[in-house]
Amino acid sequence: MSKLIKGIEHVCIKCRDAEEFSKVEQFYTKVLGLGVIRSWGDEEHPCITFDTGNGGIEVFTEDVEDLPQGAVRHFALETDDVDGCVKAVREAGYQITIEPASMTLESDPPYKLRMAFAIGPVGEEIEFFQGLA
Repeated sequence: MSKLIKGIEHVCIKCRDAEEFSKVEQFYTKVLGLGVIRSWGDEEHPCITFDTGNGGIEVFTEDVEDLPQGAVRHFALETDDVDGCVKAVREAGYQITIEPASMTLESDPPYKLRMAFAIGPVGEEIEFFQGLA
């Protein structure tokens, strides 16, 4: 079987509101010194991705109560074949929650991507993520 996964693309952290977002942003930029890959959203619902040097930390606000997965919403695995990942996961009997889709994230700078989501064996939410040229 060929290797479908290249590495972790990002881990996603959710914040309840802009105040929590600000604390998280300060921690990752000021305390840990991470740079910003991209940002999007608005003042009420800001979103940002920090550069760890080997994958990103995506942070956004939701205005929702606690999610069952806690503060870490999902992790994204980098791949060159989103559809192949979905096929393999589906054939193994696991649930696909978001079918493969291509889009442009209207961020600064804009970012073209293809992604899909699945639920893993212990309920973990997994994103298959491919950056597009």
